[in-house]
Amino acid sequence: MLAAASKQLVWLVPLAVGALVLSLHRHRADIGFLQLSAPRFRSWLAVEYALLSWPVALVLLGRGRVLPALLTPLLAATVALAPVVAASTERKPGRSLFRSVAFEWVSVGRRWWLGVGWAALLAVAVATHHTATGPALAIVGWLFLLLETYGPAEPLLWLLPALGQPGAWLRNRIGWAWLYFGLTTAPLAFVMLWGPAGTGGTLGLLVWCAVVVAMLILAKYAFYPHATLSRLTQAGAVAVAVSILGSNPAYMALLVACLLGLLLKSRRRLAYLLPVNEEVIKGE
Repeated sequence: MLAAASKQLVWLVPLAVGALVLSLHRHRADIGFLQLSAPRFRSWLAVEYALLSWPVALVLLGRGRVLPALLTPLLAATVALAPVVAASTERKPGRSLFRSVAFEWVSVGRRWWLGVGWAALLAVAVATHHTATGPALAIVGWLFLLLETYGPAEPLLWLLPALGQPGAWLRNRIGWAWLYFGLTTAPLAFVMLWGPAGTGGTLGLLVWCAVVVAMLILAKYAFYPHATLSRLTQAGAVAVAVSILGSNPAYMALLVACLLGLLLKSRRRLAYLLPVNEEVIKGE
C-alpha cells in the first residue's frame, strides 16, 4: 500500500518545500533594506528561492519524478510574491494550552487557521474512513501544516537552558513535540485505526511522523542560527522521509543516516554555542 501511495505522496514534497520557504520568507529581517535598495527585489527573491529548492528537486529527479521536481522550484519561486510579517513589539503574550518549553506549539495555539485546517482534515478522515488512504493523508496533511512552526530560529537567550547539557535539552524538545503532536493527531489516528489500515498501518504511519518531527527539530539546531541552511536541511529531511514510502529499501538506510547525522550535528552546534551563551550571561 505504501509503495502505491508514494506516487501520490510525492506531490506533497513541492508543497512541503514551498511551506518551508514561505516561513523563511515571511520572517526575513532584510525586507526593509531590499525595498529601499532594489524596488524590484521580488524577482531576485524568486530566483534565490528557486535555487535554494534545487537540491530537493534533484533528489526527485534522481527518483524519476520529473513533474514534482519541476514543480518544486516553481512553487518556491512564487513564494517571493507573498507579504512579509511585520515584527511587532507591542504584542502581549496570551494564555496557551501548551507549555512554554514547547514554544512552537504555543504559536500553533495562537493561529486560528491551523485549528480550521485540523478540523477540515478530521472531516476528511471521517468522510473517507472506509479507505486507508484518506485518514493517512489527513495525518500527513496535519504534519505538513506544522512544518512552518519549526522554521524560525528562536533568540539565543532562549537557548540558555541548554547550557552544559545539549543532549538532554534536545531530548526534552523532541519529547514535548511528540507529546503534543500525538495528542492533536489522536482523533485522526483513531479514525485510521478503525479503518482498513488497522493497528499496523496506523502505528507505522505515526512512527514515520515521529521521525519526521524529530528530524525537523534536529535540523533546526544543526546550523543555528543560520535560517537558510536550517530550512534547506529541513526540506531535505522531509524529502528523504517521503522517499522511504517507495519500495527501494536503500532509502530507509539513507533516512537512518540522515537522522544520526542531524543528531550529532545539532549536539555539536549547541555545544559550540555554549561559550557564546556564557558571554551573554556575563553581559547580563
